[in-house]
Amino acid sequence: MTVTLNHDIIDSAPVPAATVVVLRDGIEGLEVLLVKRHSRSEVLGGAYVFPGGKLDEQDCQVMPSQLDHTPQELCRALGQDDLDTASACGLYVAALRETFEECNLLLHSMRSRASAQAASLRRQLGQGQGFLAGLQALGLMPLQTRHLVPWSRWISPPMPSMSKRRFDTRFFMALAPDGQQAQHDAREITETRWIKPADAIRAYWDKRMMLANVQLITLMELSRITSAPDVLAIGRRRRPPLIRPEPFDIDGQRVVCYPGDPSHSQKQSAWHGPTRMTFRNGRFEPEGGLQALLDA
Repeated sequence: MTVTLNHDIIDSAPVPAATVVVLRDGIEGLEVLLVKRHSRSEVLGGAYVFPGGKLDEQDCQVMPSQLDHTPQELCRALGQDDLDTASACGLYVAALRETFEECNLLLHSMRSRASAQAASLRRQLGQGQGFLAGLQALGLMPLQTRHLVPWSRWISPPMPSMSKRRFDTRFFMALAPDGQQAQHDAREITETRWIKPADAIRAYWDKRMMLANVQLITLMELSRITSAPDVLAIGRRRRPPLIRPEPFDIDGQRVVCYPGDPSHSQKQSAWHGPTRMTFRNGRFEPEGGLQALLDA
């Protein structure tokens, strides 16, 4: 897998997006769901990511009566007081929609008939019906946003390292619903894979798995948490940190620093572990190498 760095300055505003880290407790501990983007994808082609995508206009058309929490409560949970309520609600809808579209998981439905409902919804979407309308037709309202726990917010810098597009992405944590099987869509996504966070980090280091820094750092955070309920409990207790990576080049090498790094404008760290990644050996590495990621 070859990583080609971007050196262009992107003038456009970051695109709002939502991503969901789906969790489960496996036999050997916490596992996360990673999906592999199609190699021809314009954004992170061939990389393993968490399910997600950009906020669509229709996502923001959800009515307050279609939600299990008020728009104001969702704004507060995202930790962004200046966010308009339509966008806040839309981000939750986008998180649920993208997870369903990319890996067939109907996160907000923990009912025994969820697999059959997911199949029906898939047929309706294939016939051109919108996500919200499809859920309404299946009697799956109100949306169970309570299953989504905001974790962090990442805003791409003007010079993104692994893309020519900028995103303003909210990361959510969610438990895998019982009785449903993750299945990739075979268009945008070519593989779904459950894996322990530390094993994903090792696969990245061995160049068996391409990860962007945001996925790598999130996996680093999760690698030291014992169980899926513990992850959700941590997320509910904290305000989602805002992460603005700050890249620069030193002697021809790309360096990306994060909050808490001496070169970053924000001096308080957002996590325990490396706050700087340098592109070398065809990948981004922290000082201290693999152990710095696993021992964080």
